[in-house]
Amino acid sequence: MNMSGREAPVQSTTADREIVITRVIDAPRELVFEAFTEVRHLSQWWGPNGFTTTTRAFEFHVGGSWDFVMRGPDGTDYQEWITWTEIVPPERIAMLHGEYRDDPNSFESVLTFASAGEATRIEMLTVFPTKELRDEAVEKFGALEGGQQTLGNLAEYVAGLVRKGAGR
Repeated sequence: MNMSGREAPVQSTTADREIVITRVIDAPRELVFEAFTEVRHLSQWWGPNGFTTTTRAFEFHVGGSWDFVMRGPDGTDYQEWITWTEIVPPERIAMLHGEYRDDPNSFESVLTFASAGEATRIEMLTVFPTKELRDEAVEKFGALEGGQQTLGNLAEYVAGLVRKGAGR
């Protein structure tokens, strides 16, 4: 509530540094969450279209990390590093994502998994350290399109699991 007592939209203090991408995936929340938390699944769908992922280390717990390389369609390798800062199965994952541990340009992402009937609505909120880094990610690296493609790849992968009887 604000001090005037009038209803007013509340704007995030980080709005100028954020990217928010959402998608509804036609699968149960638990399965979508699992696809985000087990490396056997992650390495199959993570990244924008045409990218592949090679995992060097993976420890899924708060304080654990995922050290991996994404290879772009042109053969360029991108070093990536993620550490999880919050895990609330099957509702929420928060993480810090950079090129390496202690990367000063790393950004925070919060993934929220909400049931939407038989489907799952996933929201990926990313907050960059500065507006300039957010703008660079969007303009130079196509972060919006890449994020949408990544969630699209997740949706396609999970649909395959559902067709196979959850693939477990």
